[in-house]
Amino acid sequence: MRVLITGGSGFVGQALCRRLEEAGHRLLVVSRDPDGVRDRLPAGTDIRRSVLDFVDTPPDALVNLAGESIAARRWSDAQKERLIDSRVNITRDLAMLCEQLTATRGRAPSVMVSASAMGFYGDQGERLVTEDTPPHDEFAHRLCARWEEVAGEVTTFGTRLAILRLGLVLDAGGGTLQKMLPPFKLGLGGRFGHGRQYMPWVHRQDLVSMILFLIERDDLDGPFNGSAPNPVTNAEFTRSLARHLHRPAMLPVPALVLESAFGEMSRLLLTGADMRPRRLEEAGFVFRFPTLDEALDDILG
Repeated sequence: MRVLITGGSGFVGQALCRRLEEAGHRLLVVSRDPDGVRDRLPAGTDIRRSVLDFVDTPPDALVNLAGESIAARRWSDAQKERLIDSRVNITRDLAMLCEQLTATRGRAPSVMVSASAMGFYGDQGERLVTEDTPPHDEFAHRLCARWEEVAGEVTTFGTRLAILRLGLVLDAGGGTLQKMLPPFKLGLGGRFGHGRQYMPWVHRQDLVSMILFLIERDDLDGPFNGSAPNPVTNAEFTRSLARHLHRPAMLPVPALVLESAFGEMSRLLLTGADMRPRRLEEAGFVFRFPTLDEALDDILG
């Protein structure tokens, strides 16, 4: 089938495109710089600048991964608007594509898998979090809630919508570990603040498998927690990472230092949620890397 991916040249998107190509699917990727990303994607990938450029090549499925990194810079009012716009605008374009295809060809894509994030729940302390847990109202929640609300527009045209609320994505070459590994390899790593905040995480290969699972299972819709079944606290994460690197983790970063450096964005580091993938497990999804040690063994060797 033809699968249109926004964010296809990103850390998760590249791995997804490889798996889709191996399975024989045709890849349609949206990028503002087609020539610049071509070498990151499988040969033969159809890369265009806009979602609506694909109206003449109707996709069977949509995967929405686009959005500016939430941790790229401090959250000024202008940066908050950029974070919202980078998610909402391209998601609305996908809804417009569904509308145009319904009008011109009689049907929209059958399914859209759309990314959201664990930030939907906000700070949940030590409470166990499933898809039914009420969110804590803060900027990360409002950002994700708006993203999900706009994604919901595709259902008007008969497209099945599955939303993946992602944990921290782990693998070599990018994601969370790319930022954490340099200080930890030097023995300069440590917990953030008190370290009791939960860090839901997922191996990138399991995340790609989740996306494919949700595309294929036409009985599944609504929100799904896209994280491994065994989240850990920040202190546990740092100890495990240091152990796999054979380095100490003896230099905690005080909360006050993070708050001074990053302002409101420091909440990404100092708060969390004990998020569990209840709906995926109930649907029969099997994790290849259910524990952090198994994931780090694979990634770090």
